[in-house]
Amino acid sequence: MRIDLHMHSTASDGELPPGELMLRARAAGLGLVALTDHDSAEGVPDATKAAAEVGLAVVPASELSSTWEGRDVHILGYGIDPEAAAIVTRGRTARRRRRARMVTMVDRLREAGVAVGMADVERAAGRGRVMIGRPHLARALVDVGAVASVVEAFDTLIGDGHPAFVPTDLGSPRDAIEAVIAAGGIPVWAHPPGDQLRTLLATLVEAGLQGLEAYRAGWSARRSRQVVGAAREHGLCVTGGSDWHGPDRGGGLGDFWVTPRRIRAFLDLLGDRVDLPPGTH
Repeated sequence: MRIDLHMHSTASDGELPPGELMLRARAAGLGLVALTDHDSAEGVPDATKAAAEVGLAVVPASELSSTWEGRDVHILGYGIDPEAAAIVTRGRTARRRRRARMVTMVDRLREAGVAVGMADVERAAGRGRVMIGRPHLARALVDVGAVASVVEAFDTLIGDGHPAFVPTDLGSPRDAIEAVIAAGGIPVWAHPPGDQLRTLLATLVEAGLQGLEAYRAGWSARRSRQVVGAAREHGLCVTGGSDWHGPDRGGGLGDFWVTPRRIRAFLDLLGDRVDLPPGTH
């Protein structure tokens, strides 16, 4: 069984609609996936319907943004009720604040001499987009000729710690964890940076965190071992996923996956919330 527990659709900042994403995931050989759109679970119904037609199992999930000491901290919520008030309300707030954040980032770029505007970002995002996110700004920067690629946009201008970066103002990590729990889900820290593992993990565990994303596309075996070690120290499960948005950010859908053995403790927790397919038990 090939598993990918982190991917995004057009319900946030991915390139494919939820249904098409599921069809592509199955064609790529995946058997269990999680749709983890940013601060939204609006794509889950379409994803679930499409996946059922091709025998793909889908975990209802969302990646909730939060801020700690001026940096983004993302909490994945697995096995949530997509219609829970905590998720729906957060999604409405996120749409407003993410747009305000994007306006600020565009202003910073323009002050630095980069000729990009909100109209360029909206054009890059496409019609009907639920959320505006950094990948849309990155594609707009490519379109206006400011950078050669989406990767370059993140690495030089809009990635964490770079000149135009603005944190997502959606509350604290504790707020995000509490929202996941209120929606009946399992809170897992997405792609935790090494320095934050040392300074923030104990606080998140006290708030109710249950897992760490330890396996991720592009990570070295050494970094994964570090996260697995931290999880064991605090009695947490581990998960893994590609964080796939689209081909612009490197790698094909299905190129990265984890086995049930690596994430057994998480699957045992998830089994109380989701009907898992044969091969994951």
